[in-house]
Amino acid sequence: MDTTDHHVETPGGRLFTRSWGAAAPAPAILLFHDSLGCVDLWRDFPARLAAATTLRVVAYDRLGFGRSDAHPGPIGPDFIREEARTAVPALSEALGLGPLVLLGHSVGGAMAVATAASHGGLCQGVITIASQAFVEDRTLQGILEAKAAFAEPGQMERLARYHGDKARFVLEAWTQTWLSPDFADWSQDEDLGRLSCPLLALHGDRDEYGSLAHPQRIVARAGGPARAVTLADCGHVPHREKPELVIAELIGFLRGLA
Repeated sequence: MDTTDHHVETPGGRLFTRSWGAAAPAPAILLFHDSLGCVDLWRDFPARLAAATTLRVVAYDRLGFGRSDAHPGPIGPDFIREEARTAVPALSEALGLGPLVLLGHSVGGAMAVATAASHGGLCQGVITIASQAFVEDRTLQGILEAKAAFAEPGQMERLARYHGDKARFVLEAWTQTWLSPDFADWSQDEDLGRLSCPLLALHGDRDEYGSLAHPQRIVARAGGPARAVTLADCGHVPHREKPELVIAELIGFLRGLA
């Protein structure tokens, strides 16, 4: 499938974006990547999603990630809402996105929720994949184990293949933020309560970064209609581990929005 790349100016720096599919019909599906992610790490999922839905799919690298500019400063505890306040309006205006379905993986799911909460008029639906709803001990343990693994020889080089000289920033933005006492009381609850659009929460039953308490809480606290789907024998990256099943669930959700 043909792709189109852009660089979008924001107050903090340029964002790299890639689009799959035609600009019409609406809505477009906007993807939010995870804590170590970027456009390239979605791999073939956006192309498959665009082909299956016939909708435009747009992914972007957050500031400090992938091919976007370096982040202008440290990541603060409000970084999830900050993404909704700054990046999404710039992307929408520059790319002419119009109505949106927001899809986020892991912390990107929280960014999708925060965006829908603050830009409700733009949003037709929200999809979270393996999203954390609060700071769980299981999440912190998984981060501690990953932090130790990245201390092994060659591991930072793997990250640098996608993020270049920003790799250290990417790792520390994840580990230091989530392990900080200032982030310990974070949850999606307030943003979820401000939703009015439909929401779908997908979560693997073997997710190493969060138990099924997360999709349960997401659905329970959502202000609009919401449904959780548990993916059997699946870990933290369902769109890579079970792509056919994930796309089938997304198609069903999108049909319900029509």
